[in-house]
Amino acid sequence: MTLTAKAESTRGAILAAGEDLILAKGFTGVGLQQILTACGVPKGSFYHYFSSKEGFGVAVLERYVETYLEAVEGLLSGMGSPTGTTGTGATARDRLRMLGDAWAGHAGEASADRCLVVKLAAEVSSFSEPMRLALADGVARLVALMAGVVAEGQQDGSITSPCPAAELAESLYELWLGAALLDRISRDGTPFVSALRTTSLLLD
Repeated sequence: MTLTAKAESTRGAILAAGEDLILAKGFTGVGLQQILTACGVPKGSFYHYFSSKEGFGVAVLERYVETYLEAVEGLLSGMGSPTGTTGTGATARDRLRMLGDAWAGHAGEASADRCLVVKLAAEVSSFSEPMRLALADGVARLVALMAGVVAEGQQDGSITSPCPAAELAESLYELWLGAALLDRISRDGTPFVSALRTTSLLLD
């Protein structure tokens, strides 16, 4: 469906409102009326853009993945560093650590606290295959980005681990995801202290 600029803006506003509500309450905890109230559109407008609440959920995830990966690409390229430098200013190892720090909550755009994968993985994967696939696609793309930087670090010497890049990237993601889930229980940041320490060990 081709949308006018105004229609695309309206659709984006609905998705943005939905993302904020889902992050706060989960997918099943958000009713359609809450979404409509938050973005100020009538029910007819919602169904003009989305065939169902599940279809809306998939669209929220797809939009989120694109925005999130753009932020991650900025960090992994070095543009998300305090100096905005690449090359000798931020090695591949440095950039992976910056991403780990972001997950720990030190950089809002990539923080695990605003991660829909962390929020929804257990909730929606059991009842919505389309939403599960959207989550799986986002995870696969993120791990692939990380694997590229791991491979770069193994070439430039900043990462000395002999583990295959794809396997190491997946291990790092699993480590950070586990820390993010545990931190939702502890709420004191300690899971990430341990996870980032282990991250350094895995890169050696």
